[in-house]
Amino acid sequence: MSEQDRIDLLAGIEDHDGITTLRAGDITRGWNGIRYRTGLSAKNTNAKKLSMNVATVPPGAVAYAHIHVDFEVMLYILAGRVRHEFGPNLEHSLDNAAGDFIFIEPGVPHEVINLSDSEPVVAVVARSDSTEWEHIVDVPSRRRPAKP
Repeated sequence: MSEQDRIDLLAGIEDHDGITTLRAGDITRGWNGIRYRTGLSAKNTNAKKLSMNVATVPPGAVAYAHIHVDFEVMLYILAGRVRHEFGPNLEHSLDNAAGDFIFIEPGVPHEVINLSDSEPVVAVVARSDSTEWEHIVDVPSRRRPAKP
C-alpha cells in the first residue's frame, strides 16, 4: 500500500487509547465491481481479526465470482435486492433484500448480482479478516469478462 493510500485511510480516524472511531468515512475504494466506503480494518486501526465497512453494488452490477480464503463474512442489507449465485459451479441461487442478514462461510464460491437496473444495493460488511479483501480469490464465472 502506498503512503498516500495509508494517509487517506486514516482520514477521520480518532484513536482513544484502545477505542478507535472513524467519523464520516467518506473515502471510497473499488474492488470487483463494488464500491466500499472506508470502514475499520488493519489499514487504519490495530485490528488483528476483523474488518467492517459499507459496500455499494451499483445498479445492474456484478461482483464476479470469488471465494474468501479462511475468513467469514457477515452482511446486513440496508437497501436494494441482491442475488448470490453460489456453489462449486455457481449452480445455486439465493435472493436477499433490505433487512436481511447473510453469513458466507470461508471457501464458498459465490457471485453477487444487483437485481435492479436503477437502485444500488447497500450493505454493511463484516469480515473475520482485518485485511479486508486481500485474501479473496477469483473463480470462473460466465459473467466475468475475458482478460485481454
